[in-house]
Amino acid sequence: MHSYAVFLIEFGAIILGLGLLGRFAGRFQFSPIPLYLLAGLAFGEGGLLPLGASEDFVAIGAEIGVILLLLMLGLEYTASDLVSNLKTQYPAGVVDFTLNALPGAIMALLLGWGGVAAVVLAGVTWISSSGVIAKVLGDLGRLGNRETPVILSVLVLEDLAMAVYLPIVTALVAGVGIAQGSVTLAIALGVAGAVLFIAVRYGRLISRFVSSDDPEKLLLVVLGLTLLVAGLAQQLQVSAAVGAFLVGIALSGEVAEGAHNLLSPLRDLFAAVFFVFFGLHTDPQSIPPVILPALALAVVTALTKIATGHWAASRAGISAKGRWRAGGTLVARGEFSIVIAGIAVTAGVEPELGPLATAYVLVLVIVGPLAARYTEPVALRVTAWREERQAEREAVAAEAADAQAGSAGGEEAHAEAGTAEAPRLPAQRGETAPAEDERSPGSGGV
Repeated sequence: MHSYAVFLIEFGAIILGLGLLGRFAGRFQFSPIPLYLLAGLAFGEGGLLPLGASEDFVAIGAEIGVILLLLMLGLEYTASDLVSNLKTQYPAGVVDFTLNALPGAIMALLLGWGGVAAVVLAGVTWISSSGVIAKVLGDLGRLGNRETPVILSVLVLEDLAMAVYLPIVTALVAGVGIAQGSVTLAIALGVAGAVLFIAVRYGRLISRFVSSDDPEKLLLVVLGLTLLVAGLAQQLQVSAAVGAFLVGIALSGEVAEGAHNLLSPLRDLFAAVFFVFFGLHTDPQSIPPVILPALALAVVTALTKIATGHWAASRAGISAKGRWRAGGTLVARGEFSIVIAGIAVTAGVEPELGPLATAYVLVLVIVGPLAARYTEPVALRVTAWREERQAEREAVAAEAADAQAGSAGGEEAHAEAGTAEAPRLPAQRGETAPAEDERSPGSGGV
């Protein structure tokens, strides 16, 4: 009974603290994710006041939080949206992967962490935070901007890639062989393809089956179906998160909208618990040794995300201002970077991977909204300054060329004048010709 009372006190304190942190973040209009991570660091291993009785329940809540995050993400898109984005925007997805996943993989290899950690850290640096970016777009009033569809297309491609990437990571961290890993990936791709096909062809029938006018029944059916499919996917080594994502894609129309409204509070609750749980398993003393690699990765991948958005918007014919806005908006990392790192941390892949991912996300989840707001004016100001400097250099070069040309022209004219002057007769020079009697003898005359 005593442990039960302690559990209620601890878990109640966690939920109350998360609510207060969320209100504090909302007042200053920034994402609460870094505050949740810091709270987990404060009450986890090596923190100020480690928790004990409620840790198991928090772990289960964290798993549900990941499932709900991916379910809600799937509800945002229809299968036809995913297929059309995959056909038209795949070059942007390739550029996004190349520019942003490679720095993470290279950093892991430089640190000597091995191939599995390199694949995990590549995903951490690759995937932008859809939740933070959506909030930033709304706060800045950019939902109707021309560059916003480009931003959403990049996010959709990243989310779709998760359906392939997460099974790969799950198989790698589990230490399965190449043959079993190939089977797992084949199953994941087959399940994802089958769900997309069924969603495109029979999405209305599925939604009609799930649909209910009673919010309570709709909530129970959708949540139960999601947990069931997530459990089956986990049993097949596909990843529970991918199963939840595919359930969200299969639902559309009014059902998706109704489920989104009902599940949003639950998603926010358990997602916050998930971030706290990740912080609980990260020792604060393990962060200082990896702070420099985390900062280096943050700087490099912030620039590569800006380059990704700029390139994708340029390809879509967006103006220079919109290109910079698109790039700056994509900088934020958040929930999915932590999800990916959490898979590796749970499997014990690399002890320093969790602290590095925590520091990395803490930096970019704070810098992301600032980059979205200020990348465009700073870039345009720098571009204008460079153009002014270039114009000044060209003007100085032109003046120097004109001066040189004028000097050369004067010398040439002077030289031509000197060569054109012929010898003149004495009379022409103003001299008097000698008299005839003064001529030398024999010069003529008798």
